[in-house]
Amino acid sequence: MRIVLGVAGGIAAYKAVLLLRLLRESGHDVRVVPTRSALQFVGRATWEALSGEPVTTDVFDDVDEVAHVAIGRAADLVVVAPATADLLARAASGRADDLLTATLLTCGCPVLFAPAMHTEMWSHAATRANVATLRSRGVHVLEPDSGRLTGSDSGPGRLPEPESLLAAALALVPARPEDLSGRRVVISTGGTREPLDPVRYLGNRSSGRQGYALAAAAVARGAEVLVVAANVTLPPPAGVHLVDVETASELRDAVRQAAGAADAVVMAAAVADFRPAQAAAAKIKKNVGMPQLSVDLVETVDILAELVAERRPGQVVVGFAAETGDADADVLEHGRAKARRKGADLLAVNPVGHGRGFGSLDNDVTLVDAHGAVVGTVTGSKLDVAHAVWDAVLRAW
Repeated sequence: MRIVLGVAGGIAAYKAVLLLRLLRESGHDVRVVPTRSALQFVGRATWEALSGEPVTTDVFDDVDEVAHVAIGRAADLVVVAPATADLLARAASGRADDLLTATLLTCGCPVLFAPAMHTEMWSHAATRANVATLRSRGVHVLEPDSGRLTGSDSGPGRLPEPESLLAAALALVPARPEDLSGRRVVISTGGTREPLDPVRYLGNRSSGRQGYALAAAAVARGAEVLVVAANVTLPPPAGVHLVDVETASELRDAVRQAAGAADAVVMAAAVADFRPAQAAAAKIKKNVGMPQLSVDLVETVDILAELVAERRPGQVVVGFAAETGDADADVLEHGRAKARRKGADLLAVNPVGHGRGFGSLDNDVTLVDAHGAVVGTVTGSKLDVAHAVWDAVLRAW
């Protein structure tokens, strides 16, 4: 899902950091939208590092992208934690004087407020009226916990713990059926790196987001999931078994070892097609007298083709084809040709380059079968794509 995490300016903002990590580990894309005062408690760098998204507070930031409208429209869920008395008042009155309140006015998805403030502020008639107004509009407002507040104060007004906030937030979104229950799936993700010397390597721009989304979706639908991750720096989804690898050879060994017991294998990793014929034992030095360096490359093993050849009856093998169009054919035609060559049950064809595909939060995928026939298309978040892939796998089973 695309989740907006709004953060108002209260001491409980530190708990929102932990909530952000839990949401990310659950496989969701999270855009943090703090108020200016929230940045007095937790800095912009922390939010950006943990979310992997830019953080802005003002409606005049990113004007060319119309962020004050686009963020809310694209959200599947909005969670505001902590929600201060001031934020509740501004939201109840329909204010749009910063990016968070503007986002609240433009979203059509479920919204959850988690208030946190001193007891006197929470029990004040104005705050109670604002909460009642928001609830009358269909907004979900949690009751705060009772306990230790700032300083020596204690009473109602404490922000619930991050795990409770996570459960309350995800409960607002319809759960997927556990239609993968009892299934074992193996997913490769990330991008392999082929050493040139101890310092340099040949690699690609894959972030691993799509593979992690596939894993999170499979866990949510009840599967037992093993992920083989090549050089992924994102936090892995909760509930998966993780194997870290670096090279195409290491990825091949790990996937083949796990594939024998799997009901489905999804090769979402961007695996190098070539590697240096020989990696230098020491760092290659720049030589002023030799301005050019030639590197001999050799093909790597076609892992997807091996998996197809070795699959057991009833096992579904899915490949990904990151393509660019050229003078010979467009993205889809290249993908269809690859599907016929590889013979996988399904091939997810997606365009890459110029800000598309690798590293982005969204994806645009066409699913084709082993004959190159189109069996489905999906455009949306990488989690949307992941669920569409699992729907297709279920049909193939």
